[in-house]
Amino acid sequence: MLPKSSRVLVGVLTAVSVISLHLPLAAQGADEKPIVAPAASAKFGAIPNAPKCFTVAVERGDPGIGPSVILAKFTPGCIAPFHWHTPSETAMVVSGSLEVQMKDDKAFVGHHGDYVYLPSHHVHRATCQGSAPCLVFLTSDAAFDVHWVDAAGQEIPLEAAMKNAKQAAKPHSAKP
Repeated sequence: MLPKSSRVLVGVLTAVSVISLHLPLAAQGADEKPIVAPAASAKFGAIPNAPKCFTVAVERGDPGIGPSVILAKFTPGCIAPFHWHTPSETAMVVSGSLEVQMKDDKAFVGHHGDYVYLPSHHVHRATCQGSAPCLVFLTSDAAFDVHWVDAAGQEIPLEAAMKNAKQAAKPHSAKP
């Protein structure tokens, strides 16, 4: 168990993270209505240019034209290979074990309440580990897009990115 001071710090950081999820959307107008969206009623669907194992439920905004909050679901073992987005992106893990890795950095496995901020054009990847789906709140401060990249950082189609990710995940066999 964490010491009391660490538990307080984790609680404060979690509260600040949740509050900051809504700051980019604050400029959308004073005539907005409150939203209450139970996770159990989320309607997940596929999005273009994304792995089939990744689905989303839009909670607020329209990711095709501006800032948004989405609840994303990764099936167990789902890989979103290296990519970047035009908008800045935040992620807060709701459930599951989501491994996130920034290019040229060590991987981080996020669990319930963990927060990740990704500036615009920051190359990263994500993998849902374990046997349970990964649920993650994602926010973007502009229209959402995905640009898949190879090891050199050059843009490639989703199919090529998925093929590269599957090859990298295969265990290397010893030569006879």
